[in-house]
Amino acid sequence: MSEKPADSSATKPPFSIAAAAFVSSFDRFAVSPLLVLIATDLGATLTQSLSVASLYYLAYGFSQPLWGVLSDRFGRVRLMRLTLIAAALAGLASALAPGLVTLIIARAFAGAFYGAIVPTSLTYVGDTVAEKHRQPALADLMAAIAIGTALATAASGLIADWLDWRIVFAVPAVLAVVCCFGLSGLHEIRSEDAVGMLRTLWSAISHRWVLLVVGLAFVEGAAVLGVLTLLAPALQAQGVGAGPAGLATAAYGLGVIITSRMVRFLSSRLTMPRLMALGGSTTVIGYALVAVHVSIPTIFIAAALLGATWSFLHSSLQTWSTSVLPQARGTVVSLFAGCLFGGSALGAAVGGAVGAAGQWTVLFASTAAVMLVLVIVTVISRRVYERRAG
Repeated sequence: MSEKPADSSATKPPFSIAAAAFVSSFDRFAVSPLLVLIATDLGATLTQSLSVASLYYLAYGFSQPLWGVLSDRFGRVRLMRLTLIAAALAGLASALAPGLVTLIIARAFAGAFYGAIVPTSLTYVGDTVAEKHRQPALADLMAAIAIGTALATAASGLIADWLDWRIVFAVPAVLAVVCCFGLSGLHEIRSEDAVGMLRTLWSAISHRWVLLVVGLAFVEGAAVLGVLTLLAPALQAQGVGAGPAGLATAAYGLGVIITSRMVRFLSSRLTMPRLMALGGSTTVIGYALVAVHVSIPTIFIAAALLGATWSFLHSSLQTWSTSVLPQARGTVVSLFAGCLFGGSALGAAVGGAVGAAGQWTVLFASTAAVMLVLVIVTVISRRVYERRAG
């Protein structure tokens, strides 16, 4: 028998939920500064060590629908606690890996298990926070994720330089175990209509509004997250060093942290379509700016504006995904996350090919155009949805 939400008056995510999302984000973004050190220490090439990251991201994205169905069937908190323990074991195996192949396998398992945390935590907020408070609560959760992102890229490099790169994989493993105990005090949430797993998945993928929302997430992932990874290489192509390029793009995390504090205020004063328009327009402006000129100041501004898009547009789409099909909320949110990260992989691959050809202006101008179309389609679709739902 499924349980009711623990507290219908909740307006914020529980601290233990936010902490688990932070740890998942930290683990996901900590590897980037380590790749050269891993290649040197394990006698591999940089291309070979890149598999440590790429297979992690692949497992992270592809596992999302499975976790969504399982959380609907067996419960949010139970799933998060089990996957945190499994992720901690994979993290420990990563820290002790004797060779590159073992490390790649361990990191792939870590990616798959940590892949359960963020979408399930978002679903838990959707289950326990009333819809009028849900977007600010989700923005709070995404702020915790953004802090994990920013801290991972800064701290992992320092830890690796001062101590050892293996410790970087052990740190989130220890934190994951702590979070597992922290989650023990939360009430369990399961879908009210606990139908078969295949039926739950079919109800999601056959729902036209679900397909629209996850499709919008795919495009957003390509244009925002995918091309975001190419801002630093664009600077480096102009002769800027890796350090300054990384610091410039770190403005993304700063932008998310600052603008996510504004969501609670704006969401009570602006309709969701207007908030979507505001959030999407910041990325259009940012990419148009770097299309005109690539420099440290323009990349810094563009990265910060992408952070605003994440807080305003993405939080709106994420909120929409939690309410479009409540009886299969976990499945829908996981499909949403899977499409988001699938889009980011495609955006990085296609954009990387364009950038490698030296066509940075073409890349950023075309991405600005794609974002403009995405904003228009998203705003119109949301207005139609609200009219029909009302």
